Amino acid sequence: MVAKAKLRFLRISPRKVKIVTDLIKGKKATEAINILKFTPNAAARPVLKLLNSAIANATNNQRQKINVDDLIVKQIIVGNGPIMKRIMPRARGTAYRINKRMSHITIFLDNA
Repeated sequence: MVAKAKLRFLRISPRKVKIVTDLIKGKKATEAINILKFTPNAAARPVLKLLNSAIANATNNQRQKINVDDLIVKQIIVGNGPIMKRIMPRARGTAYRINKRMSHITIFLDNA
């Protein structure tokens, strides 16, 4: 693995983030950027920032010269973060639980 970047405690459900990350898995980095720019989902913007961070890590933190056009999105891991539990009052004095989910995302880039 050439480069990696993490995004933790993103306030979007992992299920919704996985829809966006499946679009760019296995694609070239430049192609993945274009896909994320034109994806209307709310999770596309934070994933785009994370991808740009991983590209910056690949170009700046490695000893050998790496061309951005050669980078491929090798793996994206979307995991569960903590869940904020809230309560919604309902009829007859009962209450329903609302789970506000968070997600952790890790992206790995590799040379072609």
